Amino acid sequence: MDISIITVTWNNKENIKEQIESVKSACQKNSFEQILIDNGSTDGTVDFIVQNFPEVKIIINKENLGFAAANNQGARIAQGGFLLFLNPDMRLEADSLNKLIEWFRARPDVGLVGLKLTDENGNFNTCAAPRRFPTILNQLATIFFKIHRFCPSVLNNYLMKDFNTEIEQEVDSVRGSFMLARRALIEKLGWAFDPRYFIWFEDVDLCREAKLLGYKVMYTPFISAVDFVGQSFKKQDTYWKQKNFTKSMLRYFQKWEPWYKWIWLGLARGLVLPVLWLREKIKK
Repeated sequence: MDISIITVTWNNKENIKEQIESVKSACQKNSFEQILIDNGSTDGTVDFIVQNFPEVKIIINKENLGFAAANNQGARIAQGGFLLFLNPDMRLEADSLNKLIEWFRARPDVGLVGLKLTDENGNFNTCAAPRRFPTILNQLATIFFKIHRFCPSVLNNYLMKDFNTEIEQEVDSVRGSFMLARRALIEKLGWAFDPRYFIWFEDVDLCREAKLLGYKVMYTPFISAVDFVGQSFKKQDTYWKQKNFTKSMLRYFQKWEPWYKWIWLGLARGLVLPVLWLREKIKK
């Protein structure tokens, strides 16, 4: 088996048909399997897949186990030499995976690769661009104190405002919406994503683990994919998103930084979340 495409879904019935069909057209020259892990959908996603795409392997979770845990379920049964972690709200170009697999095989020093992710009109999607590894300061400035709203340049380094989207290059991290991994990397780690994360930061963490093991993390623009960006998240309220995002952020820095640095994030989280919770209650 050349490649396993692993997709985690949660109420993505409206997107998954196009994604599966695009995978087929993207990988006609290589052997592949598509594994779908459903995290407790209530919109008929599973029935739709079973009826229309019986070749897709499905793991059905009764509840939402999170992005990392579900991807790990898929990785455990995957048989491919490469593992593609692909969001359900993605659309691949015809022949693109064939080209990318050939590219990857010629570069044994690469552990992870991400593509040029665009919107439906072919414009580079800045929300899905590679980023430098986060720091405690830029996360405090962005998430908790919103300094970027009146001083946007404070995030220029983190968001790679100097990034040339047309040049293939090594980067700190690529986005988890499309992340192609070498099987050897996943086997060395023992998991696809660190199971301590529920959602968010697990992709950044994997990139950091890859570099620690001596692999390169690469961005290549010679093929692209359409990323509709966060369709599932739009169904969640602001408090849910901030609670889970900041929880994963804290876990990331607890893993990679000493306590006297990450403790400031913990304190800020304790102050901000009650305010957000109250705001959501007032809205309702």
